[in-house]
Amino acid sequence: MTEKKFELYGYRFVTLGVYMIINAIVQTLWITFAPITGSAAEFYHVTDLEIGLLSLVWMIVYLVVSIPASWIIDTRGARVGVSIGAILTAVFGLMRGYFGADYGMVMIATIGIAVGQPFVMNATTTIAAKWFGITQRATAGGFVALATFIGIIIGMALTPPLFLAYGMVTTLIIYGWVSVVCAVIYIVFAREAPATPPCPPGHEERALVLDGFKSVWKVKQFNLIMVVMFIGFGMFNGITTWIEPIIRPRGFDITQAGTLGAVILFAGIFGAIIWPVLSDKLRIRGKILMWAILLGVPGLIGLIYATSFIVLLLSGIVLGFFSMSVGPIVFQFGAEVTRPTPEGTSNGLLIMVGQLSGIIFIFGMDMFKDAKTGSMTTILLVLLIFKLCNVFLASRLKDSDLIQEEAGS
Repeated sequence: MTEKKFELYGYRFVTLGVYMIINAIVQTLWITFAPITGSAAEFYHVTDLEIGLLSLVWMIVYLVVSIPASWIIDTRGARVGVSIGAILTAVFGLMRGYFGADYGMVMIATIGIAVGQPFVMNATTTIAAKWFGITQRATAGGFVALATFIGIIIGMALTPPLFLAYGMVTTLIIYGWVSVVCAVIYIVFAREAPATPPCPPGHEERALVLDGFKSVWKVKQFNLIMVVMFIGFGMFNGITTWIEPIIRPRGFDITQAGTLGAVILFAGIFGAIIWPVLSDKLRIRGKILMWAILLGVPGLIGLIYATSFIVLLLSGIVLGFFSMSVGPIVFQFGAEVTRPTPEGTSNGLLIMVGQLSGIIFIFGMDMFKDAKTGSMTTILLVLLIFKLCNVFLASRLKDSDLIQEEAGS
C-alpha cells in the first residue's frame, strides 16, 4: 500500500498557514531588542547584557516549559497546545507594550510571552504528521521555518526605524497589537486534523510522550542529531542575539545591524524552501545537512572579518542560505529515526537542546568579548571551529528506514 491511496486535504494549507502566522509573531517578539541593543541599553539605563537577557530569558523559560508543552501537544492536540501559546503571546505582548517604559515590567511580560513559545514551536512536526504525507513533511517544516525567518526579519529590519521614529514604548505597543491579531487568526481558522489520515498507519501520530521518552535516548542517531542541533542552534541564537555588538566595533550602526540580520534571514528563507524540498525529493536527510553546513563556512568567515558593508551583506547571504535554513530537516530527521516517539516529543527535545546551547553561547560570547573594544572576533573564531566539527558530525548521520523505504519505492 502506498501513500497515494490516502487523501490529502486542501485545508492542510490553511492550517499550516495560520500556524506560520503565529510562529512568525512569536519570533518577532523574541528578537525585538537584538538590532537596537545599544540604544535600548541607553533607554533603560542598563548594560548590553541586561538587554541580551530579554532574548536569553526565552531560552531559560523554554527549558522549563518545553516538556509540559510537548505533553499537552501530544495528548490534547496541536490546536489546543498552539492556542495556549497564542493566547499567552497576545496577552503578554500587549502588557509589554503598555508597560514598555519600565525595564522590570518588560522583563516580566517577556517571560510571559516566553512561556507560550514552546506551545507554538513544539507543534511543527505534529501538524506536519497529521496533515501531510511522509514525503511532504520536511517541506511543510520548511515553510514553518520560512515563517520563523520572516518573523525574525520583521524584528530585525522594522525595529530600528520604528524605534527611531516613534520611540521604544510605541514600538512595543505596535508589536503587542499585532500579536493579538495573529492569535485571533490562529484560534479561528486552525483545525486539529483532517477527517482521514494522510498516510498509512504507523506513519502519522505515534506513542504517547512519556513512552517516547523511555526509548529516545537509546537511539544513537537521535543523540547525534542532538549534538548537531546543540552547535547549530546555539550559533544561530548567539549570532542573532548579538548581531549589533558583533559589528559595532567595526563602525556599523543599528540600521546596518538590522539590515544585516534581515539579509541573513532572507537568505535563510530561500534555503529553508530549497533544502527541505531537495531533501524530500531525493529522500536524503543526513548528507543534505552535511553539505549545507559545510557551504556556510565562508559566510561565517566573512561575518568575522568583513569591514565593508557590501562584503558583510554577501557573507550574511551565504551564512543564511547554507547554515541558518536546515532546521526543518533536523526536526524531520529526528522524528523519523525515533519512531515510535511522538513528533511533538522529538521536536521539543531538539529545540530544548538548542535553547540550552543558546544560553551557553550567548553568555559565552558576551563573556569572552574584548573588554576594551567589545570585539567578538576571538569567540567567533571558536564558533568557526565548532561549525567545522558539525560538518563531521553531520557526515555520520544515517537516514531512517522510513525515508529509505520511500526512496526505494
